[in-house]
Formats: sequence, C-alpha cells, structure tokens
Amino acid sequence: MSDRFSFDSARAAFAESSNFDLLGADRARWIQQTRFYSDRLSPFAAQTQFPRILLSQTDPIEFLAGFAAACIAECPVFLGNPNWSIQEWEQVLHLVQPHQVWGTLPIPVQPQALKSADDRERGWIMIPTGGTSGQIKFAIHTWTTLSASVRGFQSYFEVAAINSCCVLPLYHVSGLMQFLRSLLTHGRLRVIPFADLLSGQSENPEQHFFLSEASKTRATFFLSLVPTQLQRLLQQPHRLPWLQHPIILLGGAPAWPALLDRAKQHRLNLAPTYGMTETASQIATLKPQAFLQGRIDSGPVLPHARIEICDSAGQPLAARQTGTIVVRAKSLFRGYYPRPSSETSFRTDDLGYFDAQNHLHIAGRSSRKIISGGENVFPEEVEAALYETGTISDVCVMGLPDAQWGEVVAALYVPRHPGVTSQQLKAALESKLSRYKHPKHWLQVDEIPRNAQGKVDRTRLPSPLEIIESRGD
Repeated sequence: MSDRFSFDSARAAFAESSNFDLLGADRARWIQQTRFYSDRLSPFAAQTQFPRILLSQTDPIEFLAGFAAACIAECPVFLGNPNWSIQEWEQVLHLVQPHQVWGTLPIPVQPQALKSADDRERGWIMIPTGGTSGQIKFAIHTWTTLSASVRGFQSYFEVAAINSCCVLPLYHVSGLMQFLRSLLTHGRLRVIPFADLLSGQSENPEQHFFLSEASKTRATFFLSLVPTQLQRLLQQPHRLPWLQHPIILLGGAPAWPALLDRAKQHRLNLAPTYGMTETASQIATLKPQAFLQGRIDSGPVLPHARIEICDSAGQPLAARQTGTIVVRAKSLFRGYYPRPSSETSFRTDDLGYFDAQNHLHIAGRSSRKIISGGENVFPEEVEAALYETGTISDVCVMGLPDAQWGEVVAALYVPRHPGVTSQQLKAALESKLSRYKHPKHWLQVDEIPRNAQGKVDRTRLPSPLEIIESRGD
C-alpha cells in the first residue's frame, strides 16, 4: 500500500475502534475527545489544508484522542515529550513551527498562521528521536510504515488480536506501537504509568487484567520494558506471579547477563528485541521459548524487515562476521523532518552479526552514543551544554557500564578556576538537559588528553573504575 492511499486505512481503523478495548480508561471520553480535536481541524478540510500539529499531552486519553484526530484528518503530527527541558522545547519549536499546539508547554508558544494549502507533509507522523549530534530529531513515519510494523509483529507471533500492557511513554515509538498494535488487530490496551505500577498506586494488575470474556481467564498479552524497568519489577517478589504471564518484549538498551539469568530463573517469557524509532520499533526478536532454552540473542528478523551485516565499504559479510547493521524494511522511516528521503535502506551505527541459525547478535555501537535506561544520550550534546556554562575550559563525556541503567553518563572536566565544583555544574544543567542526560559521575582533571588534531586520546583517559572510585559525583 502506498502512502498516498493509506489514509482510508487510517480512517477505517479508527472507525472500527468499537472493537478496540481501552482497559482501565474512560473509552467514552476518548471518543468524545477525538471528536473535539477533529472539530478543531474541520475548518481546514474544505480548503484541503493540513496544519502541522504539535501534540504534547500527559493524559493518555488526551494524547490518543489528539493522535487519532490528526491521523483521521491526514494532518502532519509531531509527538512531543512533555518532560523536555526549556532549551529542548525551544529547539523543537524552531524546527517544527507548528500551526496548532495540543497540550501545555513550559514556554509561551505563538502558533504559526497557515498561509496556503500544502499537502507535501500530508499524513506524516513525526516521532522524536536523537540524531548523531544529540539534537532532537523527528523520524518521518506514515500510516503505511507503522501498520507494516504491526502486521510484521502479528505474523511473527502468530496472534490474531494483540493485547498490550503499556508502561512506556506514548510519544515514544515503543509506547505508540503498543497502541497501534491493539487498535489495528482489535486487541486490548491497558496504559499504566510505570511509576504507578511500581508503587502500587494503580489498580492491582493481578486482578481483572485481560480477562477472557468467555472463560474469565487471562488472555495472552505483551508487556514492553527496558532492562532497568525489568530489574526494578524483579525487586518486588509479589509481582512475580504477574510477570510470569505476559510475553515481555525487552529492548531499548543492552540487558546485562545477571538480569537475563534472573529472568530465566523465574521462568519469565522474555523476548529480547532489536529495533529503533527509524524502523517503527522491533525488527528482530527472540521468542520466549528460545530464551527459556538458553538463548540470549536478538532472535531472527521479523517478516516485514531485512537486515544485512556489511563492512565499511557496504559489502555484505558472512555469518559470524561482525559489521555494521543495515536495515531494509516496510516499516522504515521516510527520513528526518523536514527532509524526506527516498532511501530504501538505513545504515545504523550498531554493530552485529548473524549466527548459523540466522539469529541476530548485537556487538556494540560504532558511535559514542550512550544508552542509559533505554534513553539515548549523545556526549556531544552534554559537552555543549557544559561548555555553555562558561565555567569549564575542556570536557569529555562518556558512558560507563552500570548494573542498574546499562550505562550511565560520566564527565571529565577542566575548570576555568579552582572554585568550580560538580555541584555547580549539575545545577547549571537543570534548565538545559533532561535529567537522564545529566552525568552521574564527575571527575575534575588538569587536562583532557588530546592528539595533534584536537581529538581526545582515549588511550590516556582514566579507566572507568578510576572515574567511579574518584567519588567526584
């Protein structure tokens, strides 16, 4: 199906949403609010204009209603993270220049006037991600790419209706795709903030959860987690009976061996996955049966995707040879906003290999990107924010291994004067970066070792252990 003809499919999906069960939520309010947002767009229908919508709602019902209305009206919609810092929001507004803002932002916004009919961005769905520079980017998706991901998932797991328990943000690709899987397959969706699930403030998940109408037994459902979330749930023994029921899609960051061993000991139906915003979530997944039998890789490639392992010249490598992961998929994004791309393949910065059974193994990353608790952190962005404080003369940001978060951010810095402390630097970052990007470890040094080209000589940097034990945090 081409993008141009995918709009009818989107409308049909929402028109048939009577078969979509939004558990634990006021479904009538979702329908009412979808109509409310649709009414805000109705004046543009006669002129066939498609205003850019910036959607940043903390209420799941409001978010899903706004998203549905934008898709029905074929308007380009940008998914916003309500927790972005002021500086990040300023960056986003400069890039997006929205015609309508649905939600509350921490800074004043003057929406742009829609001056002429332009359907170039018609039907685009912009999902936020980080670029190699650390700047916020929006991956351009369409109903075609997102629905292709759903169908590939459905085929791979051989299920008719996909039921999901969503504890991840809906503005993130991992949360949004859970909603779309349930919507497009007439499944059930339950949205629970992870903090509520962890604290027990939400309804007890062991009760009335995905019960089959016929047998009053639990239906199969999927739960997507990042490794740190799984670890925190495993620290609550009373959650184990519930955790043993769903198929747990584990992704977003590398899972450490001890966590996987513990999941296996408790017989969790774990399905380690590999995917990204650019591919509309997972494109390789290990099935739970294989995990429980001892495998810990990322599994085979899903039906809607193709992965090649290539060398630096772009030539395919044989099995067990490590190289760059190159993706082709029906769910592949259409470029980064505002520059669409017609490229049919995407060269990632991930390194991996296939084994003899065509299971994908992730070996690492070729860039400096840090993945902390499932979130991407780019050292260049943190370094730039620290330079902006005007209190340091040099800095080097890196990722350190961490049992809880997978990786954490660390900063080596050279102060401009002896009075500069890590506490001052922490305070200065509050308005510049989201909290997960803040360094957890700090080390004041006399100089950052650099070569003649000005690049950091990493062979001369302190070891991770030295940085952690410095207690400069």
